[in-house]
Amino acid sequence: MNGLFVGRFQPFHLGHLHAIQYALASVDRLWVAIGSSNRTAQPQNPFSAAERRNMITSSVDDAIMRRIGIFEIPDLDDHQRWAQSISRSVPRFDVIFTNDETTAHIYRRREITVEPIPFADRQMLSGTEIRRRIYCNEHWQECVPDGTREVLFNIGAVARLKACNYK
Repeated sequence: MNGLFVGRFQPFHLGHLHAIQYALASVDRLWVAIGSSNRTAQPQNPFSAAERRNMITSSVDDAIMRRIGIFEIPDLDDHQRWAQSISRSVPRFDVIFTNDETTAHIYRRREITVEPIPFADRQMLSGTEIRRRIYCNEHWQECVPDGTREVLFNIGAVARLKACNYK
């Protein structure tokens, strides 16, 4: 059985890693869709799809890498067209792992099983909070896997957030 997990991964953090591990406990293969792949250098989307892919691949072990496929999904500003884009870009899947109500509704209407993901420390492990901490030079390193931390240092995440007017 195949599953789908969609996220923006801005940045990829320990909550995302937990979600992937949770999903892989019930599927053979997991398609990880990098959402908003066409958005970059924006306050809410400061990291490119390639950088986010690098965060993911640098943060998971070989056993997980063998069981996931990573796909880039652009925003289309239309939920139905977005879902169709996923269907064209991603191999068949039987279940979608999401906590987003709009996404859940779309896929339930398509008769795809929707599985919510238990949140892991949602208050601290959210992209918004982690981006805020990076921008404010507060402790953020413990919120992301080692691979993501290295990517963020290498791309100059603080300067990136300042350049795109993150507040």
